[in-house]
Amino acid sequence: MLDEALTTVFRAPVRVRAAGRTDTGVHATGQVAHVDVPADALPHAYPRAPRAGEPEFLPLVRRLGRFLPTDVRVLDIARAPAGFDARFSALRRHYVYRLSTAPYGAEPQLARYVTAWPRDLDVDAMATASRDLLGLHDFAAFCRQRENATTIRDLQRLDWSRDGDRVTAHVTADAFCWSMVRSLVGALLAVGEHRRPVPWCRELLSATDRSSDFAAAPAQGLTLVGVDYPPDDQLAARILITRDLRTPG
Repeated sequence: MLDEALTTVFRAPVRVRAAGRTDTGVHATGQVAHVDVPADALPHAYPRAPRAGEPEFLPLVRRLGRFLPTDVRVLDIARAPAGFDARFSALRRHYVYRLSTAPYGAEPQLARYVTAWPRDLDVDAMATASRDLLGLHDFAAFCRQRENATTIRDLQRLDWSRDGDRVTAHVTADAFCWSMVRSLVGALLAVGEHRRPVPWCRELLSATDRSSDFAAAPAQGLTLVGVDYPPDDQLAARILITRDLRTPG
């Protein structure tokens, strides 16, 4: 979709590379991507020259808004520093998962971004189980397998809060494998409903394959909200670290 819009604008084939993939139905308010544009294609991006004091790529942002569907928007564009890679330069990704345990479900204006959960949840038990998952581990039990892809990840944050009927999880890791966040939430929901004991999540870390003992949480409650990067002079070193093979801590 974005590839097609940019290819149309630049009149040359380009490919967008994002910081992280999202499953169908998952949202992103903080996605970061990069695209390599041929130098001779850059002039095609400007329907007019930027006005005095106007950001360089503001006309392109506006133009893309006309090409893209209403649920996709490019918020800002900038020239990337040398060596930048949206995926491999990233230090960490931040996700939020939102649920509503209200008896009526999610409020209509929020229903696209909040999962309605029909049963009450023990958030304290979920928070305790979450702490057992923090750190560098093999999260194979929580990942859909991809050939030649590692499931070793550094989970840096996984905590829960409740505000009335709204239950929110904040999840941060250096990277996530396929369906990992939704699977973590799904397993913790089983703990929150007292269908599984608190230590069960920690025991799942010894698995070598995706567990069938729980279902991944629904997609619509999940949003990628941010991606962190190191200073420009550390980008190349970060790419080497990201690509390096790891072992669980």
